[in-house]
Amino acid sequence: MRAKLPPEVDKRVKQWLSEPYDEETRREVQHLLENDPEKVLDAFYTTVAFGTGGMRAKMGVGTNRLNRYTIRRATQGLAAYILSQKVKKTSVYISHDSRKNSRLFAEETARVLAGNGIEVFLTKELRPTPYVSFGCRHHGCTAAVMITASHNPPEYNGYKVYWSDGAQVVPPHDTGIMEEVNNIETPDQVKLADLKDPRIHLVDDDEAYFQALLPLQNFPEDNLDFGPKLPIIYSPLHGCGITTVPEGLKRWGFTSISYVEEQKNPDGAFPAAPSPNPEQEEALALGIEKLEKEKGDLFIATDPDADRIGLVVMHKGSPVILNGNQIASLCIYYLCKTLTMQEKMPENGAFVTTIVTTELFSLIASSFKKPCFEVLTGFKYIGEKIHEWELNHKQTFLFGAEESLGFLYGTHARDKDATITACLLAEMAVQQKKEGKTLIDLLNEIYAQFGPFQEKQLSVSFDGGKEGVEKMQKRMETLRTNPPNELCGQKVVAIEDYLLSEKRDLISGEKTPLTLPHSDVLVFRLADQSKFVIRPSGTEPKIKIYGLARSNDTSSLDKCLKSLKENYLT
Repeated sequence: MRAKLPPEVDKRVKQWLSEPYDEETRREVQHLLENDPEKVLDAFYTTVAFGTGGMRAKMGVGTNRLNRYTIRRATQGLAAYILSQKVKKTSVYISHDSRKNSRLFAEETARVLAGNGIEVFLTKELRPTPYVSFGCRHHGCTAAVMITASHNPPEYNGYKVYWSDGAQVVPPHDTGIMEEVNNIETPDQVKLADLKDPRIHLVDDDEAYFQALLPLQNFPEDNLDFGPKLPIIYSPLHGCGITTVPEGLKRWGFTSISYVEEQKNPDGAFPAAPSPNPEQEEALALGIEKLEKEKGDLFIATDPDADRIGLVVMHKGSPVILNGNQIASLCIYYLCKTLTMQEKMPENGAFVTTIVTTELFSLIASSFKKPCFEVLTGFKYIGEKIHEWELNHKQTFLFGAEESLGFLYGTHARDKDATITACLLAEMAVQQKKEGKTLIDLLNEIYAQFGPFQEKQLSVSFDGGKEGVEKMQKRMETLRTNPPNELCGQKVVAIEDYLLSEKRDLISGEKTPLTLPHSDVLVFRLADQSKFVIRPSGTEPKIKIYGLARSNDTSSLDKCLKSLKENYLT
């Protein structure tokens, strides 16, 4: 006997058991019904949300999964929104990463767009996320789509949408697309062309992309002369970084590259990188082993869609893993010092970072008399700033960073780009090596000048289904209504609530408005100038806690993170 399902779920299931869904899909739904009703409930309890930047979910049958039908639905909504903008000539740029079904989903996206009369530029094979941002601008497209789930586990995939400026969609385009997607209820509303439709063009923009990176060199002659003497180990973690990172490095002069062979080939199962996230030490283990064995200078790892980058530096015979805050601080200090020395620093030059990134970043910018703008978490807000400045000419973007290993140098793309960051880090390492030093020496010099900074992150995971989402919401509400008065002996002096768009000074009792958009983020500022930021992840079923301390005392930071997790989030 079939398990009784809630009415809305039952309605969706019955719809998927009828036309116009394909026979294989119907068989799979029927199999789940007969063998695993709990999975049916999770797969159909809602429709996979098209959020502010796109979609990310597990793959499989059902309305709450990524499959050819939910991809088509999202694309039909995107097409409707693009056509509503009355653009003279509409076109969309598309690529994908190495994940299972990524090429299929990219092709389905192309078919729907072409079916709506929209011209499509589809890369011949997999390419990184920032390459899509570049390609969108290079071809003058109305929008772009990247099929990727970044560093999520193998069962996930995703759908990221960009607008004509090359940045991920932000208001009003994101909400406009969401409304159109929600209007698509059945597959017969989708217009579908053949993959051989003349509106679909297969493209290769490698040469244009690499040429856009070359002018960003600060010491081109040194790179050519000393670059070959900098041994670099590289791993794409089974992703598409292999298509751009090595070539980008070589064109800057860094030709001494060897690979973590077990992780070199694109593979959506990630067999030698079960957690393909360069933020996690286990993903770096094989590369560190090779770095030590070959006595290299740097080990660079990129995530599956090659927008994030991890770095390990060999220092005094030992490998040192750098986190995103440290890499960000190194890059901004190097760029400020170099551009100032070369008298190339734009008078209106500026930097952008996020509210969860180290405050050392803005401190360095300030020391060179340059402004640093803070935005909400998500590189799309950095891209939004670049576009804003491009229109009003008030600032010249130099570098943007977020603590989760996302960085952008230059404006060829409007999303974090691991390829250009790899080139910049290699150039920085060469300049240090010329003096008999490493990037760790440079980091220590920065700490000596600006003081000690420590940053750590802790994640609290929840189930990906309805129950998990509700638990996350409840935990954030508890923290909001019953906040801590102190953390590890330090008084909480201010609370910033981005959902309410207000900052409460707990000493004076004053409330001041926050200028950034509404977001489910809480910031606790302590008496010693440390801060803790808590927010639900926008891409995974997790609540993230960021500890940012101006101290060398890592034990205190660990205690605070543990206290927040145990008392409020679990």
